[in-house]
Amino acid sequence: MERAQIGIIGGSGLYDMPGVTNREEVKLTTPFGEPSGPYVLGTLRGRRVAFLARHGAGHRVLPSEINFRANIFGMKLLGVEHILSASAVGSLKEEYRPLDIVIPDQFFDRTKGRASTFFGRGLAAHVGFAHPFCRILSGLVYESGRSAGATVHKGGTYVCMEGPQFSTLAESKLYRSWGMDIIGMTNLQEAKLAREAEICYSTIALVTDYDCWHPDHDSVTVEMIVANLTQNARTAQQIIARAVDDLPYEWRGGVGAARSIVAYSAICAHKLTYPTRDISFISFRAEKTVGNRFARVIHCCSEHSQYDPAEGARVLAGPAPQPLAAILLEHDPASDELTAVGTLGGEMFDAFFAKYAFRLQLENGGAARRAVNGVAAVTPLERYCRQLVKC
Repeated sequence: MERAQIGIIGGSGLYDMPGVTNREEVKLTTPFGEPSGPYVLGTLRGRRVAFLARHGAGHRVLPSEINFRANIFGMKLLGVEHILSASAVGSLKEEYRPLDIVIPDQFFDRTKGRASTFFGRGLAAHVGFAHPFCRILSGLVYESGRSAGATVHKGGTYVCMEGPQFSTLAESKLYRSWGMDIIGMTNLQEAKLAREAEICYSTIALVTDYDCWHPDHDSVTVEMIVANLTQNARTAQQIIARAVDDLPYEWRGGVGAARSIVAYSAICAHKLTYPTRDISFISFRAEKTVGNRFARVIHCCSEHSQYDPAEGARVLAGPAPQPLAAILLEHDPASDELTAVGTLGGEMFDAFFAKYAFRLQLENGGAARRAVNGVAAVTPLERYCRQLVKC
C-alpha cells in the first residue's frame, strides 16, 4: 500500500488540494466502517500527502454523520504522522473578522454522543487531552499563514457544536460570555482520535462570518458566505502547501543493530538517472570532494543532487525535488537475514518505467518491469557497473 507522512483534511469549501501531483485514489475499509470517501495520495512540495474531503464528494455528509473514527484510522493505515485540518467556523469575537484565520489551541465540547474513541469493547484506556493540538505543528501553520499574507490569530478556543443547525442567539451570547473564540461542528472528534492514534494534529480555522450574536448577522446573505468559503479555501491551500514545505523531514531509521541498515533505490529523483552495466552517475560517497561538500552521502553527478542515507535519503543539495525512494527492510536478528518487503515512493517508479520502458526491455531482454519473488542477488555497484563517474 502506498504511504504518506502528511494528512490533509478539507472541510466546507476545501474539496481538493491543487499542487498535488502523481495522484492516486485509495479506497480503504476500516474496523470502524467506511471513511468519508477515497483518500487522494500524491506528492506536494516533494512530500507524500493524503487528502480527504471530510464531508465526502459533493458535501453529502452532515457533521453528525461523519465517521471520524474511520477517517482517522484510514490516515493511520496510510502511515500519516501529521494532520493539517481545515475547517469553516463562525466568529464569536469582533476582532476575528470574516476571511481571518484562527489557529486554535483549545476546544470546548458541545456535541452529543458522537463516537470519539477507538477504545472500548473490552479495551479500557485513558488519554491526556489537556492540550489538544500539536504545539509545534500549530506554530508552523501560524507562520505559514503569515507568510501567505493572511490575517492569522494564534490561539483561541474552538466551540464544537452538534449541528446541523447553527446556534440560537442565547447560545451564541453564552459562548461569548464564557470567553470562547470561534464555533464549528467537526474538529473536536478528529483531534481526540488523532491523539489516540499518536498523530500530530492542527486545525486551520477559516472564519466565514460572525455567529448570530453580531448585530449585522441578519444582513449576511448566502452569496456572501459562498464567496467567503471560496476565498478561504484558496487561502487554506496556500497555507497548507507552505506548511508541508516547512515541515521537518523525519526518518524513523533503518533495521538491525542501532537501526543502521537502510536501502534506497538508485534512481535519482531529479531526472531519473540510474546505473547501467556501462556507467553510473549515482553512488555513495564516504568522503568530501571538490564537488561534494558532504561526507557519507549518495551523490548523483548528472545534476549534483545529494541525499543523506542516515536521514531517509532527504535532499541535502541539488535540484532533486524529493528524497530517493526507500526500500523497506525487515531484519531477523536470529539468522541475521535481511528481507526487502516493499518500497516507498511508488510514483517515482511509475515515472521511471514510463520513461525508460523501451530501453529497459533492450537491456534486460524481456519485460521492463517484473515483480521480485523469492531470493534476489545483491551486487555491489562497483561490480555491476564498468565505470562509476566521480565528480
